[in-house]
Amino acid sequence: MSLNKSFVKRNQLKKLFLGVALCCSAGFVWAWGSWGHHYINHAAILALPEPVRSFFYNHADFVTEESVVPDIRKYTIGDKAEFPRHYIDLEDYGANALQTLPKDYQTAFATMNKDSLSKKGSLPWTIEELQDKLTDAFRKKSKNEILFIAATMGHYIGDANMPLHTSSNHNGQLTNQKGIHALFEGEMLEMFGKTINLNTGSAPYFKDINQTTWRMIAATHAAADTLLKADADLRATFPKRNIYRLDSTDKVVKNQYGDWYFSDDYVKTLHQNLNGLLERRLRAAIYYTSGYWYTAWVNAGKPDLSDLDDASITKINQKNLKQELKLWQKGKLINLKPVPEFKWVNTDSAHD
Repeated sequence: MSLNKSFVKRNQLKKLFLGVALCCSAGFVWAWGSWGHHYINHAAILALPEPVRSFFYNHADFVTEESVVPDIRKYTIGDKAEFPRHYIDLEDYGANALQTLPKDYQTAFATMNKDSLSKKGSLPWTIEELQDKLTDAFRKKSKNEILFIAATMGHYIGDANMPLHTSSNHNGQLTNQKGIHALFEGEMLEMFGKTINLNTGSAPYFKDINQTTWRMIAATHAAADTLLKADADLRATFPKRNIYRLDSTDKVVKNQYGDWYFSDDYVKTLHQNLNGLLERRLRAAIYYTSGYWYTAWVNAGKPDLSDLDDASITKINQKNLKQELKLWQKGKLINLKPVPEFKWVNTDSAHD
C-alpha cells in the first residue's frame, strides 16, 4: 500500500465511524475547520515518542477522522450538551475570570450554576475531565476507550488554542467584524496551512495538568485581542468593495455552510499583518494535544500497548510510519484531503 493511499485500515471501529462521518459530513461548520482538526490530531500522533506512537499510528486513520466527530454531535445530532464543551467565554465570567474561576473540573461542575456553564462554556474543565478518563483508559488498557477519548480530546484541545473559542466576541459580532471566526480558522488556514511547519518536536510531559490547561487558555485568550484588533484595523483601511469576494450581482459569495468568502487579497494581507499568529496557534494545538496524550500514558504507569494490536498490523504500518516521519522532520504531513470548506477558484501557489 502506498503512503499516498493513507494508512492500513484494520479495525472495525474505524470502519463504522467512516460510514457515519460520510453520512453526516455536510451542512455544518467545523471548529478550526475540518482541515485544522485533521492535521492537528495527525501531527500529534507523529509527535508522540515510542512505543506509544506505534500504537496510535496503527489507528491513525481513526484518530484523525474522529477529530471532527464532536462537531457532528453538535450540528448533525443536535446534542445541546455538546456545545459548551467547545468554548469558554471568559469575559462573560467576569473581568478577572482567569484568576477567580475554579481551576479543577470537580469543583467547577459541583459548585457552578449549570445554566451558566451551558451559556458561557466549559472547555478547560472538559479537557481536564477527559484527561482523567484517558489516564484511566490507559491504565485499564481499554483500546476502544483510549482511541475515542484521545481523538475527542484532540478536538477540544484544538478549540482551546483557537483564540475566538475563548472570547464572547467569538465571531466579531460585538465589534462589527462578522465573519472573522470562519475567516481565521477556515479560509485562512486552508489558504496557508500547508506553509506551516507542523513539526513541534517530541511530545512534552506535563507535570501539572491543571496549571497547564489554564496557562494554555490564558495564552489563547491573549491572542484573541491580537486577532480582533488586526482585523479591525485592516477593515478600517481596506477598500470596502475589496474586503469580500463578490458575485456578478455584487453579493458576497458564501460557502456551503453560509460563511462569507473574504477576498484573497484581504485574507493574505490579514495573514501577513498577524505576523505568524495562525502558525503559532496551530502549532500550539499540536504541541498540547500530543503532550496531553503522552502525559496520560505516563501517569497511567506507561502500560505496554503492543499486545492491543496484532503484531503483523504493527509491522505492516512501520514502513508507512518511517516514510511519514521523514516528512514530519521537514514539518510536513501527507495530504490528508479533508473536505474543504472554502473552494478556491484560482491557482495561486499559496493554495497548493
